[in-house]
Amino acid sequence: MSGSGSNPREGMYVCRTNVHAEARSGRPSVVTDDLVRKVDEAIHENRRFTMTTLSEAFPQISRTVLFEIVSDRLNYRKLCSRWVPKMLTDVHKTKRLGSSLTFLTRYSDEGENFLNQIVTGDETWVCHFTPESKQQSMEWRHTHSPKKQKFKVTMSSQKIMCTVFWDRKGVLLTEFLPRGETINAARYCETLTKLRRAIQNKRRGMLSKGIVLLHDNARPHTAGVTQSLIRQFHWEHFNHPPYSPDLAPSDYHLFLHMKRELGGKRFGSDDDTKNAVDSWLSKLAGSFYDDGIQKLVTRYDKCLIIGGNYVEK
Repeated sequence: MSGSGSNPREGMYVCRTNVHAEARSGRPSVVTDDLVRKVDEAIHENRRFTMTTLSEAFPQISRTVLFEIVSDRLNYRKLCSRWVPKMLTDVHKTKRLGSSLTFLTRYSDEGENFLNQIVTGDETWVCHFTPESKQQSMEWRHTHSPKKQKFKVTMSSQKIMCTVFWDRKGVLLTEFLPRGETINAARYCETLTKLRRAIQNKRRGMLSKGIVLLHDNARPHTAGVTQSLIRQFHWEHFNHPPYSPDLAPSDYHLFLHMKRELGGKRFGSDDDTKNAVDSWLSKLAGSFYDDGIQKLVTRYDKCLIIGGNYVEK
């Protein structure tokens, strides 16, 4: 059986010298540059599109092909918007840029000595019960394990106002507002007087080296009587830009971690809540507080780079 044409495998192995793709017969690809462009234009018209609405606009194209165009060819990903405290105007951004420049210039000139002078503080509500966040309740599970349900729980209406002042070494003053009282300028001045006494007792020599007070622009903080007291103390008031919790150490660091720690815990009274806060603050290592102050440098630097917009994590 050696005759010509008798072996069906004969001629199958042919050496190719051309490595470029050759034209093929059969159905041509439906994905053309013109189609990709039209899909991109449709997405720009409605960023909140669904694959169903997109399919209605291109009924001749399968959903699978459309998804490939959106995700692979155009590299789109569906992302949630990030919540921010306020839509910043150009004026707000300019003030944030000014504060960033002032802070970074001061840090460049004085280095760690500048950070050593910073005393920061703020107020926050602490509830008798704060539900765990969704992230806190995450568990390691097998992919085939049944999904665990988490029921929506609201915060307790019972809460107390907590004020904390601290520096890079630790807590200087913790104060809880009695029920029925509010923080006004007079009350805040009383707190600052206690703070000065606490600095004198806990940080020997710090007052003589100078205090740079960093707090937000709440009305009691910016009132004339408050500013007068700060000048009387010979403290420097750093010009914190308005609507900027991302540049306030208590907001982006201390209170953020405190709320996480207290999440899921239930307290029976105001005293139990106070004890929990005091206990958590006292157990933190000095490096925790130092890290919170050090982050001011990177956050102000990033704020400057992104043109005064909000700084993410």
